[in-house]
Amino acid sequence: MNKAELIDKTAKAAGLSKKDTTAAVNAMLDASKKGIIAAELRAGGKVTILGFGTFEARKRKARKGRNPQTGEEIKIKAKTFPAFRAGRGLQGTVGK
Repeated sequence: MNKAELIDKTAKAAGLSKKDTTAAVNAMLDASKKGIIAAELRAGGKVTILGFGTFEARKRKARKGRNPQTGEEIKIKAKTFPAFRAGRGLQGTVGK
């Protein structure tokens, strides 16, 4: 399912117009500074949707790696990345 299909199904399920649904979905999922989830993760917080899951920002330490072409050892910088952990409700639904 892509974003357009998500908007269509959400509009039908909620009985909203496509325009309103598009605005709501964009407000939540936009990866730029405007998106609610992205803004919260950028601020170091997390977003928990009970029964669905948790979006959080995780930190990865700096480490050493290898260039697969040359075998040369390289330094990989520390970074923060987005992560999602599914809630029990979602796990139970998908696992059946």
